[in-house]
Amino acid sequence: MVYIVTVTGNILIIGLVKNSQQLHSPMYFFLCHLSLSDILLITSIVPQMLKVILEEGATISLTSCITQFFINGASASTECFLLTVMSYDRYLAICNPLHYSRIMGVSLCYISATLCWLLGFMLLLVVAWLVRELHLCGSNVIDHFYCEFGPLLELSCSDTSIVEIAVFVLTIPILLFPFVFVLSTYVYISVTILRIPSTTGKQKAFSTCSSHLAVVCVYYGTLMAKYMVPSRGHLNNLNKVLSLLYTVVTPLFNPIIYSLRNQEIRAALRKCIWMVIGR
Repeated sequence: MVYIVTVTGNILIIGLVKNSQQLHSPMYFFLCHLSLSDILLITSIVPQMLKVILEEGATISLTSCITQFFINGASASTECFLLTVMSYDRYLAICNPLHYSRIMGVSLCYISATLCWLLGFMLLLVVAWLVRELHLCGSNVIDHFYCEFGPLLELSCSDTSIVEIAVFVLTIPILLFPFVFVLSTYVYISVTILRIPSTTGKQKAFSTCSSHLAVVCVYYGTLMAKYMVPSRGHLNNLNKVLSLLYTVVTPLFNPIIYSLRNQEIRAALRKCIWMVIGR
């Protein structure tokens, strides 16, 4: 049910933005890419996870396992970059509104989105290749509900230090820098909101920003806990919980937090429903 709701909600957002003229703005453009990333992220995990749960275990080839690991990691990394670009878009719109249209033009939107996807997939391609080169021996049972980094390393008989160092180094541009940047933009946004004379306006703005920031902190925090502080052995159960947070929970809440609480999205949805009923 969570998977169906998540995919339906994200497809609905993409459809509304594509077909509603009033939603043709940079914020919703990036929101479409975030929805696409969420669909890819949850689809790479949940169907296989359900099979594992229902059959109390499942068999997967090494190639399929590495492919799943790559798609999951690449879509998660892309989402990190997209959240960073979205926070910059909100910073410009709230803190520098007079120059917003000039800076955040169509070309910058397309370039930013393309870079997010390219960086996400290219950086994870390096990690997937390093994991693929490991010599796996002994037990071939992965103690997880999908092909995940930590459990995969535990199957290796060769030295995994290079892979672990590479992943730790890559978490700096993928996780740490974007997270610090997002926090910085929200600090500036909060300062700007405090200058709003209307109490109602302040409450509304803070309500929206706090919801966005909560989702961002959970997402980045979970990934940093998983990949900057590797968990093995007795911490594997914690690893599984953290994996559920960013692969299932975050894609479920993103459409709710970023879209369904948004008046313009709700107005476009009502218009779409009335058009369907009218037919």
